[in-house]
Amino acid sequence: MADTDGDWRPPARLRGLASWQADKVSTLGARLFARRMPLGARGEFAVLAALDEYGALSQADLGRHLSLDRNDVNGIVTRLEAGHHVDRRPDPANRRRNIVTLTEPGKEHLAELQRHTDAVQSELLAALDPGEREQLQVLLAKVLAGHPPQPA
Repeated sequence: MADTDGDWRPPARLRGLASWQADKVSTLGARLFARRMPLGARGEFAVLAALDEYGALSQADLGRHLSLDRNDVNGIVTRLEAGHHVDRRPDPANRRRNIVTLTEPGKEHLAELQRHTDAVQSELLAALDPGEREQLQVLLAKVLAGHPPQPA
């Protein structure tokens, strides 16, 4: 029987799947993020966060830490370098590799991106209290830890 009252919910079998729910939350998060920041900002945030946490890294190591393709890393690093947010130099130990370091303007850019990211997270998780947010993050981390890292 067709639903005639305008309640266009997906079937309960879908709504009950954690994978379906996670996909919908991911899509919602991406849309909220896109409203606040340019398209490439998510990748920039990831690269800057990795450099801030781990220090100078080769482009290959950035790709491994972030599960990003090397061509994607190169494009992100090129944009960040153009904005003076990172410095890219050949590795003295292996001239075929580039070492990427975070600059002071890059730290400022990361802080700005972090403010936008925090606002997106607050909006996305507005229905949860702080304890529930923490619990959700712990459970999601546990699910992810139970599987090998996946490419982006």
